Amino acid sequence: MSAALHGRIALVAGATRGAGRGIAVELGAAGATVYVTGRSTRRQRSEYDRPETIEDTADLVTEAGGRGIAVPTDHLDPDQVRALVERVEAEQGRLDVLVNDIWGGENLFEWNLPVWEHDLDKGLRLLRLAVETHAITSHHALPLLLRNEGGLVVEMTDGTAEYNRDTYRNSYFYDLAKASVLRTAFVLGHELGPRGATAVALTPGWMRSEIMLDQFGVTERTWRAALEREPHFCISETPSYVGRAVAALAADPQVSRWNGQSLSSGGLAQVYGFTDLDGSRPDAWRYIPEVQDAGKPADAAGYR
Repeated sequence: MSAALHGRIALVAGATRGAGRGIAVELGAAGATVYVTGRSTRRQRSEYDRPETIEDTADLVTEAGGRGIAVPTDHLDPDQVRALVERVEAEQGRLDVLVNDIWGGENLFEWNLPVWEHDLDKGLRLLRLAVETHAITSHHALPLLLRNEGGLVVEMTDGTAEYNRDTYRNSYFYDLAKASVLRTAFVLGHELGPRGATAVALTPGWMRSEIMLDQFGVTERTWRAALEREPHFCISETPSYVGRAVAALAADPQVSRWNGQSLSSGGLAQVYGFTDLDGSRPDAWRYIPEVQDAGKPADAAGYR
């Protein structure tokens, strides 16, 4: 994969941390030029008030072998998104991969509260950040992506279409946000497919993001210490894993076979043969219903 995407131009919207950062870096490792966007910069933090920045992500992309370009962007502001796409067009003349990973909702949803008890302002803000941003970004970026045949759009979500269809996901607003992104990929598949491009929804498994590691008080090196507190964390994966899934999709000349579908990092690993950083292939969306939700003791044997 080291040069599989040489000459390809990607935009990872929401690349400050987590899956977005992992995706941007792995696209860079495959040789792509990657525009990375978000609101957290070295000069100003978003309301997350965390240390990760888009400049750091861009540096990691370049270190991996690609070219990282950081562009501060609030994807709720159509003018900023329009300017972002105009910059990509002016500098590159094309866009081959769009990853919509804008989220920003960790501090906004309230676990297991019905809609009438959930803070309304936080819930509506979550929907704006998780859904409206994707619509704004697609509206402005897709004409450029469609300029050349073979473009790929990846809508990042949490949970597969099958799992989310039958499972209550934390709260009214969280559930609606993730379902909306899944449906977005389905709709874009219908709109892009006849025009020579592909859209998919993609979910990581239980991801060891910077925020998740902090919540457990561990690092990537010591993550297994978190199993004492949450044994099912044994199925977790790094952000690089879903990043490798996106890189594999972007390099696949037959990627259109996935158009409109809901995919997972673990499922794609079985098809494309990539692994997580430790050489394993965790399949969280098989493990979660079969082991965790079934009330069985935590045991990742056969699932990674």
